[in-house]
Amino acid sequence: MLGKIRIALVGPTDGKGRGEVEAVAVLLQSRGFQVVSVGKPEGLLGFMYTDPPELLIADLTSPSPPMSAALRTLKEDSFFSSIPVLALIEPRQSPGLDWKEYPVDDFVTLPADAGELLSRISLAADRIQRVFDNNPLTKLPGNTSIHFAVEDALRRGRAVCYVDINDFKPYNDTYGFSRGDEVIRITARIVTNAVRESCKDSFVGHLGGDDFVFVVPGRCAEEVCEKIISHFDMIAPSLFDEVHRKQGYYTAKDRRGRTQRIPLLGLAIAVVDTSKRSFEHAGRLAEAAAELKKLAKEGTKSRYVIDRRRK
Repeated sequence: MLGKIRIALVGPTDGKGRGEVEAVAVLLQSRGFQVVSVGKPEGLLGFMYTDPPELLIADLTSPSPPMSAALRTLKEDSFFSSIPVLALIEPRQSPGLDWKEYPVDDFVTLPADAGELLSRISLAADRIQRVFDNNPLTKLPGNTSIHFAVEDALRRGRAVCYVDINDFKPYNDTYGFSRGDEVIRITARIVTNAVRESCKDSFVGHLGGDDFVFVVPGRCAEEVCEKIISHFDMIAPSLFDEVHRKQGYYTAKDRRGRTQRIPLLGLAIAVVDTSKRSFEHAGRLAEAAAELKKLAKEGTKSRYVIDRRRK
């Protein structure tokens, strides 16, 4: 199981310990790990937004402001903070490095001892599985984190937004689980990027299946919904074979087992702003969101519905 972990290696291409760092990459690949070289730290964030790994190894043999900035950004981001970061350093560095400037979870001194390196990677992976509830497909926070985020939203008066992919089951049945999983991953990236671009103080989680949650200040909610739907609708046609794309629909069985013309994928988003309407507890909020999501699913196009009721 451990050998399936995908590891990203980031660091200067000409650092003092570059040869030893390359030896680490070769060692890990020989043990079955998927190792991707990111190169300089300036490219790390773009890489992470596109396809985040299970573990990040940072070459700190030549510490730099760009590396410090990249690591701090990752650890301050709810989406990436759970990904373990292992630093590679020289023995003389350990007493003097400012770990607040270089927030990592563990370090290994070079030249790396194979047994120690593999043990630390194994422990990091096991620790993440125990402590965090991130969804394995999207890497987004799961139900426990979502529960705390919703409770926090109720206290602070935030907009809690539930996202659902319309007609996902017949798509999964028609195109298979592999393509269905890719739709879920794409949706996760679209939602995460739209939220991140619009609001700093925010949260994105994956309830499971094709259901997502994001929490933002009420003033941002409509902008984020519009951005999510715009980006998803732009990509959705490419998720279908050409004949279905040209038709604008495909034939499949609905949830009741009836053969129907199924429209191309769309999104339904329910927005409940707790700054305008109070709820006794998270269960009541979820009930209100379910009502709104049912309205958002009416018709064949992507749509968001905002709860305008005040109470």
